[in-house]
Amino acid sequence: MGANGPASPGRLGGERDEVTELSGSSTNLGGAPRPIRVAVVDDHESVSLGLKAAFLDEGFDFVLAAPTVPQLVAGLAGREVDVVVLDLSLGDGSSVTENVKAVQATGSAVLIHSIADRVASVREALAAGAAGVIPKSSATKTVIAAAATVARGEVLNNLEWASAIDADRDFAKAQLGRREREILHLYASGLPLKLAAEQLGIGYSTAREYLDRIRTKYVEVGRPAPTKVDLLRRAVEDGILPGLDPDGADAR
Repeated sequence: MGANGPASPGRLGGERDEVTELSGSSTNLGGAPRPIRVAVVDDHESVSLGLKAAFLDEGFDFVLAAPTVPQLVAGLAGREVDVVVLDLSLGDGSSVTENVKAVQATGSAVLIHSIADRVASVREALAAGAAGVIPKSSATKTVIAAAATVARGEVLNNLEWASAIDADRDFAKAQLGRREREILHLYASGLPLKLAAEQLGIGYSTAREYLDRIRTKYVEVGRPAPTKVDLLRRAVEDGILPGLDPDGADAR
């Protein structure tokens, strides 16, 4: 795994899954395509090396592989990636929640790469804000397709995601994509929607569509948020914002 030193031997699953979309390109603010920037955190070197080769073959910009999240953050040195493929269980004693949050703090979306039987840990990762989970038994191209989906700011709604949610009837969070979470964070914090759109480099009408979609998703899980104060409450409840006083917010 390069400068981070050797890790224990790993394994790559050979199960073949159907791939619906595979693309190593994203789009910048000017509309021109650019490679999706990806990093991997896994303490099995063979897994990291296999994913690195596969991502490079598909035209991704592979930025870094690291055996722990602190080493990832140090290696990035302030650089941002679009998606980090994160092993669910690392050998450094770190928790799932702290790893997901630390990766998100770098500006990246999180795709959990997990063995299939750790439903409680998968649920914890989704609650912490991971955009999806892909089993380690999946074909490599399936992992790459999932990373491309998450890098576009979309939630990966697959069988593993559904199983983790169904296993916990109390998990009733609206499953927001990365861009939806960003809009909610800025808007519920008090920023006018036009300024939130400008800060994210998107149009006002696009931001309005995201906001409408957010409200629809909260209705679908039985937690409607018709006003700005309601959105603030939902953002606090779901950990998108710290515990603020919603009664002090502007109810526009």
